[in-house]
Amino acid sequence: MSVSMRDLDPAFQGAGQKAGIEVWRIENFKPVPVPQSSYGKFFTGDSYVILKTIALKSGALRHDIHYWLGKDTSQDEAGAAALKTVELDAALGGRAVQYREVQGHETERFLSYFKPCIIPQEGGTASGFKHVESEEHKIRMFTCQGKHVVHVKEVPFARSSLNHDDIFILDTANKIFQFNGSNSSIQERAKALEVVQHIKDTYHDGKCDIATVEDGKLMSDAETGEFWGFFGGFAPLPRKTATDDIKVADTIPTQLFCVEKGQAEHVAADSLTKELLDTNKCYLLDCGPEIYVWMGRSTSLDERKAASGAAEEYLRSQDRLKSHIIRVIENFETVTYRSKFDTWPQSAEVAVSEDGRGKVAALLKRQGVNVRGLLKAAPANKEEPQPYIDCTGNLQVWRVNGQEKILLPVPDQSKFYSGECYIFQYNYPGEDQEECLIGTWFGKQSVEEERNSATSHANKMVESLKFIAAQLQVCEGSEPILFFAIFQSFLVLKGGLSDGYKNFISGKELPDDTYKEDGIALFRVQGSGPENMQAIQVEPVASSLNSSYCYILHSGSLVFTWIGNLATPEVQELVERQLDVIKPNMQSKLQKEGSESEQFWEILGGKSEYPSQKVARDAESDPHLFSCTFLKGDLKVTEIYNFNQDDLMTEDIFILDCHSSIFVWVGQQVDLKLKTQALVIGEKFVKHDFLLEKLSLQTPIYIINEGSEPQFFTRFFTWDSTKSSMHGNSFQRKLSILKNGGRPTLTNKPKRRTPAAHVGRSVTAEKPQQRSRSMSFSPDRVRVRGRSPAFNALASAFENPSARNLSTPPPQVKKPYPKSDSSNVATRSTAISSLTATFEQPPREPLIPRSIKPRPKSPPKADSNSKESPMSSKMEALTIQEDVKENEVEDEEGLTLYPYDRLITVSTDPATDIDVTKRETYLSSAEFRENSIQPELQISGALVFRV
Repeated sequence: MSVSMRDLDPAFQGAGQKAGIEVWRIENFKPVPVPQSSYGKFFTGDSYVILKTIALKSGALRHDIHYWLGKDTSQDEAGAAALKTVELDAALGGRAVQYREVQGHETERFLSYFKPCIIPQEGGTASGFKHVESEEHKIRMFTCQGKHVVHVKEVPFARSSLNHDDIFILDTANKIFQFNGSNSSIQERAKALEVVQHIKDTYHDGKCDIATVEDGKLMSDAETGEFWGFFGGFAPLPRKTATDDIKVADTIPTQLFCVEKGQAEHVAADSLTKELLDTNKCYLLDCGPEIYVWMGRSTSLDERKAASGAAEEYLRSQDRLKSHIIRVIENFETVTYRSKFDTWPQSAEVAVSEDGRGKVAALLKRQGVNVRGLLKAAPANKEEPQPYIDCTGNLQVWRVNGQEKILLPVPDQSKFYSGECYIFQYNYPGEDQEECLIGTWFGKQSVEEERNSATSHANKMVESLKFIAAQLQVCEGSEPILFFAIFQSFLVLKGGLSDGYKNFISGKELPDDTYKEDGIALFRVQGSGPENMQAIQVEPVASSLNSSYCYILHSGSLVFTWIGNLATPEVQELVERQLDVIKPNMQSKLQKEGSESEQFWEILGGKSEYPSQKVARDAESDPHLFSCTFLKGDLKVTEIYNFNQDDLMTEDIFILDCHSSIFVWVGQQVDLKLKTQALVIGEKFVKHDFLLEKLSLQTPIYIINEGSEPQFFTRFFTWDSTKSSMHGNSFQRKLSILKNGGRPTLTNKPKRRTPAAHVGRSVTAEKPQQRSRSMSFSPDRVRVRGRSPAFNALASAFENPSARNLSTPPPQVKKPYPKSDSSNVATRSTAISSLTATFEQPPREPLIPRSIKPRPKSPPKADSNSKESPMSSKMEALTIQEDVKENEVEDEEGLTLYPYDRLITVSTDPATDIDVTKRETYLSSAEFRENSIQPELQISGALVFRV
């Protein structure tokens, strides 16, 4: 499209260069900028042009243009606004989608820019009307409709305006009433309260009373009686009657018109296909409620203006002036527009010429306008994404074998087989309570029966935890960074061990290619560091190599490491770490790309071509939020634009689509049967691909339950945790916030109980200072996170003596947002050094944990939902007590540190000469803090500890 300077209005110079909203009002057929303080204020006699600029994650800018027509605006002004949007689009490079908005019939996208609502005022500037400025407050009544955004319309102040289906707001001098029709939904009532708050702040300076009136309560309370008093007393309400507000029915057949010389001519076709659209022409697509104007990339600015005028004329001839007009540019069509066609090619990302934008930018630059926004390109994002999860938690893994699950010993927790399905439970420190994530991993060669079994087991685990745990479903090859951060060193082996896999390959008469330590195997090594490294077994042939990776090849007693020319130093370092896992006691032969030995190629079956480019993984894109309705297996979604935390209603299910991952958010008041279908809803969303973004069927799906939102979900919002902890339905919560001055009611948020492990006992631990990586308790090995170096040395005596030490230091995991805590550094270091010193002395006798005598008093009160402590924590506490008793040391204040069993009142060997009011100071506080035992209170002379 050729553009000249005379085609561009000076008011649009420099527009759209940064994210946000810009508004122009049409005055004398010219756009005049509106002050930012007046954004959201519209007059019924005026027409406006609104530009919404969005900064995408890629760094590019996306634009949406709207022109809003007041109900009293003139036809000439409306036409001028329509043409100016075409000019503004040209100034932005000809890529924006343009929307026609009519007062009272605005799109949800437009209303989302001015939350909670817009309330047009009478009057206008260009039309000659005077703005109404009442000295006295005039009683007004509004009707509110909408679950996600609110359509507000002023109605006559009369009883006849009320009905049972809608929500009404009565704005009086000293009080605002919200009347809830008996047939209105809770979500609509909650959204209407936001309008009440807006009216209170805008027209009453925040100083007036609020009252809600329920339809059907008659004169049950004073506020209800006061409300009906404005209407002369209570009387039955009429039924809602049909009005002109009813939109055009969807039964109108979709028709395509070609615009020739400003006239729309019908295009006859058996079916709608993209091939009908000529890049040199403009077209109208009549879909009933919407009229689409499609503009070819090769059309001129005048042709586009003519097509816009033809669409306006077409609506006038059809007496459908309230229908929406949406203008789209070739190659930038909306998802909804493309869905109107029977066939639309799913081509790769379209390479669009920058000529149009470049020419406009050159013209503006000559006038001294900053044009950086017009030419901004998508920068390469090389930064490794954050997992947004604490990586020092407790991990348990089960392998699925038919209908049962088998707990894996710690050494095997990070070794998965492609023919298997696995379940994992990860408990980790959250911001203010223990968090839990339960997930399933499906191998590429796993069988459907075991996938279903794994899903069933995981669902039961989440239900047993009363839905406080987050859930994750992962498929091999599509693991998110969060998954790798939890497992850290992850190994994928070919084949399988379960009966289901063996039956499958025998039934198909396939050879068993399950990994054998003494056979031929090739592993691709990948990752970004010790906290995120993987070794994936691939076919042992030369074509499996890639210059961007490093590989480990073994055959019998031979081990080779192959370094690709494009591999980063970080990946090369990971090869040595993975060797410690795959072949811990064997030396490897280094093979650099281009100088391999004949023996290396012989094992791989000879040389062959292989790629040199890394396989691109789906990157996280800008999130989209959808409200879901799931009825009889049919999923319907509605997109919510410019979303925030308040859009998440406790009665509904929402889906956050980030392309690389799908989050299904489930409200607390969702029906229990529907809660159990959350994973099915996520799978159906991925299958339908509502945004036509080529979602992979293996896209990771998270299930997030309200009140237990982890950081890897809340990062997409400006999150207020006090809102998620409120009780009641959406309306009750909003009403509580409104009556509390716009703030959530401050309540004592109960600590979330520790999710109980499904094997052994639950672990409750204070957030450790050490960032060491260890695994969960298992019958084969005891290894607890966050222990002191001294205790690690002691615990090693209980571990497998044949375990090989790593040749490289253990990985140090950094929490994305660690909390600083330096208050106890000195005490901790002193206690640890004192305890460590005991191991430098000759041992007096074997340190065998001994049991503590039972207390005569009743046991400490615990959370009714919690289980007993795990055996590993008990062993750790007892061993520390034994060690301290053997070596009584002094702390930095000169006080002797006694073991716990000498300080309790039932001790057989009580400590003497101590200050009983400072009994806790005689304990090794650093070690008790390390093992999550803290003094709570003193009852009858006995110390009570929280475990």
